[in-house]
Amino acid sequence: MRQTTRFAAAALALAFVGSAGAQQPSPPGTAEVTLKGQTISIQYSRPSMRGRKIMGGLVPYGEIWRTGANEATQLSTPIDLTIGGANVPAGLYTLYSLVGQHNWKLIINKQTGQSGTEYHADQDLVRVDMQMGKTSAPVEQFTISWKKTGEAAADLIFEWETTRLTVPVKAK
Repeated sequence: MRQTTRFAAAALALAFVGSAGAQQPSPPGTAEVTLKGQTISIQYSRPSMRGRKIMGGLVPYGEIWRTGANEATQLSTPIDLTIGGANVPAGLYTLYSLVGQHNWKLIINKQTGQSGTEYHADQDLVRVDMQMGKTSAPVEQFTISWKKTGEAAADLIFEWETTRLTVPVKAK
């Protein structure tokens, strides 16, 4: 009996050590802003650098990126918006990015509920340019945030590694 207990304890310890090194799903994140009294929300997953090269590596240049990890990133707006000068009616959308070394495009896609790797260009509502810059310090975990610029306006911000991207958003 004692031998069986030792064997079970050793097996449990090995299982624990093995699972500690296993890659965990990226944690969820939410970015919200209130414009004209209405809450615009983005639900996304927050991958980490973990020592990896992100831009031009994990997030390759010239390709569509799911703008996060795991499930597709979702934008929910109860009011009509202008994003980067393009009209976005109230509704639920998926966000993707077309990643470039010197410029990015935010893609607002009408298909929802899919995996983050399932992208259909024929479902694009709009593609808008994002302003690219550098962060003041490396950002370990992908972050989406808002910076209010008025009662009916805010900048949508993506930050990861040393890249900072912004696009203006206005409530109609």
